[in-house]
Amino acid sequence: MSFSTFYANKTVLVTGHTGFKGGWLTAWLKQLGAKVIGLSLPPEQGRPSLFETASIGHGMVSIFSDIRDLPSLATTFAEHSPEIVFHLAAQPLVRRSYREPVETYATNIMGTVNVLEAARHTPSVRSIVVITSDKCYENREWVWGYREEDPMGGYDPYSSSKGCAEIVAKAYRNSFFKEDDRIFMATARAGNVIGGGDWAEDRLVPDIIRALSASEPVVIRNPGSIRPWQHVLEPLRAYLMLGERLWGDGDTFAQGWNFGPRDDDAIPVGDVVERVISYWESGEFVVNKSDNLHEANYLKLDCSKARAQLSWTPVLTIDDALKLTVEWYRAYSHDPGAMSEVTTCQIQAYMERSSNG
Repeated sequence: MSFSTFYANKTVLVTGHTGFKGGWLTAWLKQLGAKVIGLSLPPEQGRPSLFETASIGHGMVSIFSDIRDLPSLATTFAEHSPEIVFHLAAQPLVRRSYREPVETYATNIMGTVNVLEAARHTPSVRSIVVITSDKCYENREWVWGYREEDPMGGYDPYSSSKGCAEIVAKAYRNSFFKEDDRIFMATARAGNVIGGGDWAEDRLVPDIIRALSASEPVVIRNPGSIRPWQHVLEPLRAYLMLGERLWGDGDTFAQGWNFGPRDDDAIPVGDVVERVISYWESGEFVVNKSDNLHEANYLKLDCSKARAQLSWTPVLTIDDALKLTVEWYRAYSHDPGAMSEVTTCQIQAYMERSSNG
């Protein structure tokens, strides 16, 4: 992978570095020798976080701030002069978006506006990767994958906010960045990511791990719902590739991109639960459909463009991803103080595998 040397000594700003995906990306960038600036809300209290357990904040500049605060965001950009920006800060949970729609829209839409506004007024910025979601598409429950040119949409506040973030990014690209050959921006849409260090509420794998760790039955709502599962390092590799390609050949790569697993790895929720229980070597699950909040039954991405133009393909199967995830949580249960090393080792092993894959 060429980015194994590209990011060395680059100044990289990661929004959302205290979150699950942002934490893994930050850890990876530090391994690559980048000078990382993280901007995010503090980790949520009352539950563990990857940021704390894996010591993500060590060896970087970590700023606790809110992307809804444009003056503070602009000050961070001006003081640290980032060259590459990965925007991951978001309210990332579908079910929370039903409870907190205003916060969800404010963070996911206006937060994106603020990041792009701060970036366009910062002379050092050259590459921007805005991370949205596979849920940004108007979901029609198709059996085939959504392509990058399919309409944006979203049934619930979270999904629609991500569709809006895509529209905002495209407007900024057309209105401000096309005539400025200094900044190039891409958006990235990934599927349901899994991996160690995720303790979010109402998310399948964390819910499974919490139940198994407490020797309680795993409760699931929709065992037949099919999702494009992938290990968190798979789309992060794509984001890193995009950041480099935008730097070197921005006109070609400044567009929207899908990053999902192989078709065979889009499997039902029930299958995921059964496999995790198998790798954990104990546990059971029950189905509880007591609430009636809308959730999509089927969602899949077409990643043909990423394969053809970016030379990105997944290297892990769903079983690889689940085994790595269970290994991380198993290690945490045995020695919580070792998770920085475990996280680093999983990234290194993945880098070696993907460079040979």
